[in-house]
Amino acid sequence: MHAILTCLKALAEPTRLRLARLCAVDDLTVSDLTVLLGGSQPGISRHLKVLVEGGVLDRFREGSWVFYRLTRCGASVAVVEAILAALPSDDPVLLADTERLRRIAAARSVRVQAYFAAIAEDWDRMRGLQADESLVDAAIRDLILDRPVKSLLDVGTGTGHILTLLGGAVARAEGIDQSPEMLALARENVAAAGFRHCLVRQADMEHLPGDAQDFDVVVFHQVLHYARRPAAAVREAVRALAPGGRVVVVDFLPHALEELRTEHNHLRLGFSTAEVGRWFAEAGLTPVAEHQLAGNPLTVGIWVAQRNIEAEEGEG
Repeated sequence: MHAILTCLKALAEPTRLRLARLCAVDDLTVSDLTVLLGGSQPGISRHLKVLVEGGVLDRFREGSWVFYRLTRCGASVAVVEAILAALPSDDPVLLADTERLRRIAAARSVRVQAYFAAIAEDWDRMRGLQADESLVDAAIRDLILDRPVKSLLDVGTGTGHILTLLGGAVARAEGIDQSPEMLALARENVAAAGFRHCLVRQADMEHLPGDAQDFDVVVFHQVLHYARRPAAAVREAVRALAPGGRVVVVDFLPHALEELRTEHNHLRLGFSTAEVGRWFAEAGLTPVAEHQLAGNPLTVGIWVAQRNIEAEEGEG
């Protein structure tokens, strides 16, 4: 009861309630929230401290940035969700907050798209910072093709690297990406490989096309560090999975190369196994394999999780 009362006290203030609502939508920094609410940074920081101590928000550091997001564990989760759900959808203050958040997200998207357009030709070459790509590719093949795979979805396909790597072993493959420049390169690479059964198209990883479904494997290859909400992208991937299908995440482990954020628009400086495991748990996936390949200076992690057939059958 103490935890719930502390949570209620933390939320019983207009600014903190608005902060909680915004952090339920996106992972945000103090600077983001200061712009959104128009207050002073010290004042916003004090409110965030109360919300963290009240069990409403989680605070996590990535390099020199600190993000805040709505907590997903603890006794107060249901209470916070119920309070936020009860907020009036037509409240003018909240509507204004939502519009400002939309603009911030749009500005981020523009920066990322501009970056992709500028480096599209060099995209594959940039992977030289990580572990030897041939070793990474071999590990991906071993982990994914340890059983028959009829269909594969590559989320954030970039230049189509995963499609060309695995396309010869599957009957159907699709790659999605937001960048027209990347899609153009992917189409060229897939065509050069002779993989007419591989399709690429424009789409958002958090909003997959309605007909993207029944895939045996969904792959996120070096793309989630660009995502505003990687956990949401993983949850969306489950919708595209066939029963018993698997999600494969290939990305960097936590690192401190700030230049990847400042010069290359990485929103996240890698992910830990614990964080990826939380995404899987929230999406109803069971981890089945993990592999790490050390590089100079970046270590690549490969995490595999499976959709739980038994749990789905039990629910039915």
